Amino acid sequence: MFEEMAKSPATWLSGQGDESQVVLSTRVRLARNVAGCKYPTSADSETRKRIVSYFDSVLTRSEILSKGQYYKAADIDRLDQDFLIERHLISPAFLDGDLSKTVLIGPEERLSIMVNEEDHLRIQALSSGLDAQSSFDLAMQYEAEISHHLEFDYDKDFGYLTACPTNAGTGMRASILIHLPGLVLTRDIDKVISRITRAGLIVRGFYGEGSDVLGNLFQVSNQNTLGLAEADILSQITEVAREIIEEEAGARQQLKSEAADMIEDKIWRAFGILKHARVLTSDEVMNLLSAVRLGYVMKVVEFIDISLINEILLLSQPAHLQKYYGTEMDQNQQDFVRAQMVREKLRDTGP
Repeated sequence: MFEEMAKSPATWLSGQGDESQVVLSTRVRLARNVAGCKYPTSADSETRKRIVSYFDSVLTRSEILSKGQYYKAADIDRLDQDFLIERHLISPAFLDGDLSKTVLIGPEERLSIMVNEEDHLRIQALSSGLDAQSSFDLAMQYEAEISHHLEFDYDKDFGYLTACPTNAGTGMRASILIHLPGLVLTRDIDKVISRITRAGLIVRGFYGEGSDVLGNLFQVSNQNTLGLAEADILSQITEVAREIIEEEAGARQQLKSEAADMIEDKIWRAFGILKHARVLTSDEVMNLLSAVRLGYVMKVVEFIDISLINEILLLSQPAHLQKYYGTEMDQNQQDFVRAQMVREKLRDTGP
């Protein structure tokens, strides 16, 4: 279903925007529920179907929403679901077998709306680099449009009501996907994560809640949504991001001062493996690309562009690889074809 989408990089990984050498993307997600209806986690099948019908009705009446691509869960097979997760357009929680779900993907993939995930609506917007305000503005544009047609569950004391109490209030999560190899190599990452946690933020892996940290990529998001204004959350995530970026810059400078030869060797070895290997797992590619990305920022391998690194990062994921080549593969085939794809992408790079 998504073969054409797989041929082009996701906009949120364009390598543009503020601090894009360290921050891959910024996401803002809004949780909203329709007033008078049980939430998906406790609703029966008929109620969940009714929520979809409500959203279908909004689509027919909204010019903005009608510009997106709309998919029903029953029409999305497992490979396509994995593809959308890798593209960060749906959450892993979308895959619970309930077919009364739909997803709207906006133009340029900067926005997606999940219907009947944990809440009736999960509206999320993505931007390249550190740009919380742009993501928030886009998410709110769609939220405002939907609110013209549907009444959201709102309490004057508690704000927007959600399936999970930790999302109540603004119903908003803002997050950054940030690359921190310097702090990992200097072994300061645990100290930084501890400080972030004490500040009321939470640190997760590449695909969010319950996922592993791969390629030194961390997802940092606000933990509190109640008692804070949206502007406060946006300000907090941006300020913390800039503090982490400073810490990472300091760690990279330390590595350059104390272990320049070892770091350069690590970077060049990673580039050499990527350019010449015949078999590569997706985890290997992410870790090797982490070193190459570090090399680009430290001006060791300036001949390779961040946008190409991001493109390989995405295309090397299992579902993307299969969609890109238009065929399903077992694990061994994937590892062979992945290495071939990486070699092709890097063929014209190098000193």
